[in-house]
Amino acid sequence: MRIIAGAFKGSRLVAPGGSNTRPTSDRVKESLFSMLDGYGVLKAANVLDLFAGSGGLGFEAMSRGAAEVDFVDSASASTRAVESNAQKLGIDHSTRIHSSDVVTFLSSQRGPGQQAFGQQASGQRQSHEHVGGADHVGGAEDRGGLDEVQNGQVLETRSDLDDDEGRIFDLVFMDPPYPLGEDAVTQILGRLSRLLDMESIVVVERASRAPEPTMPAALEIFRSKTFGETALYFVQLKAKSDEASQLASGVGAAAADESA
Repeated sequence: MRIIAGAFKGSRLVAPGGSNTRPTSDRVKESLFSMLDGYGVLKAANVLDLFAGSGGLGFEAMSRGAAEVDFVDSASASTRAVESNAQKLGIDHSTRIHSSDVVTFLSSQRGPGQQAFGQQASGQRQSHEHVGGADHVGGAEDRGGLDEVQNGQVLETRSDLDDDEGRIFDLVFMDPPYPLGEDAVTQILGRLSRLLDMESIVVVERASRAPEPTMPAALEIFRSKTFGETALYFVQLKAKSDEASQLASGVGAAAADESA
């Protein structure tokens, strides 16, 4: 696995051990980042890489100008790989590694003016400072029932994780294990929607044979593209009625040109 363009072009990434990882191919990556470049979402972006694996998509985004990346994976082999890759590239100061299942992580975060999801119910989260980095695959330990949330260990490299103003992610990569059910994917997207604004883009990677993901009420798919066994879905917050036409002539219009 390697970074294909940008400041770290050609750098090889450490992959997690075991057979449960599914790296995004170079062909898919090249097309994906060409589209993201066209949307102008990469420069100085705050990126979230869910089911990170070795962090290939997050590190590719950093190579192309993103400001920082949060990597989330429940598999210890993946978080170790991310840490190794971030140190190798010399960007561990711009990364956070969260050793946690995705739902626990999203529940612990809050957008501007919001409380963390379920904060009143528990508020229990172990946190340890760490550095790190991670190629992009589905973590094997996130396949269970998503409503059975367990406390996850969060590895932080920066001190502003709990910023008083909350957090917004400009770009989110979500590549869950293919066996993860559609209801679980929808649940994750619902929790993620609280951490987005109208300019944020979420990229969901699924098997091309799987049905199109069902969107929660706040989100919509504005573009999709298939590459053999892989399907990419580009997701955004639903526009309010007076914003819909503006988005349609912007991101949505670019999507229509490419999907033809």
